[in-house]
Amino acid sequence: MTGTLPRHALGFLMVGGPSVVIDLAGQRLVIDPTFDPPTDYGVLRKTHGPAVQAQAVADADVVLVSHADHADNLDVSGRAFALAAPRLLTNPGSARQLGAHAKGLDPWESAKIGDEVTVTAVPAQHGPADGEVDTAGHINCEVTGFVIQADGTTVYVSGDNASLALVVQVRQRFGSIDHAILNAGRATVPAKFGGRPLSLSAERASAAAQVLEAPHVVVVHQTGWEHFIDGPGATIRAFRDAGILDRLDRTPEGEWSVGRLDAS
Repeated sequence: MTGTLPRHALGFLMVGGPSVVIDLAGQRLVIDPTFDPPTDYGVLRKTHGPAVQAQAVADADVVLVSHADHADNLDVSGRAFALAAPRLLTNPGSARQLGAHAKGLDPWESAKIGDEVTVTAVPAQHGPADGEVDTAGHINCEVTGFVIQADGTTVYVSGDNASLALVVQVRQRFGSIDHAILNAGRATVPAKFGGRPLSLSAERASAAAQVLEAPHVVVVHQTGWEHFIDGPGATIRAFRDAGILDRLDRTPEGEWSVGRLDAS
């Protein structure tokens, strides 16, 4: 593939794993880029490559990184992509890892992207509420979500958040959420917290969607890695059981979710 993909007024493109491209108000945002081929990283093993190659979205205006600690959210190629982008926003701890090019945002701190887009960092918790905290006071590691606002549209990006209580805080703070991108998959590593989930399960993703009352929900972080337990089938069942299957975006990876948005 040569050249970059055409832009949309509003569009979502699932790349694989947690990686999503968002076109909004003339800006292209790439979330948690992971462009490596299948790779064994030791603790984590990637089983599928990206549905979209890095060069196809190399015109990104900003990259948002939920955390730089784990390869499933920022692999080797993704790190290079992030560092080459005009702007890179993440949490303070990850900014220290990524160097001077990265801007670390504290929870509820905002940054402007162009003239129209505002990105706000929001709290996230990468594991169970009673999980052991690290020396910096974080469960598992420091991680952030984001709320993106422009043109009267609000998008919530959960990052690797496992806490419904924090989803409630986001809903209370921002009110109506138009589009929710939820990292689910019930990510599990046996050595951490007794194998309990480090991200939303399918059922808790469905619960988060109900809390947010978002009419459009994109569930990611559920394919391409061995430690994702709940795949797309589990997500569909959970949303169907809750009676909100019509909110779940089932656009395949590598294809833009644009048409349904224009029609809504």
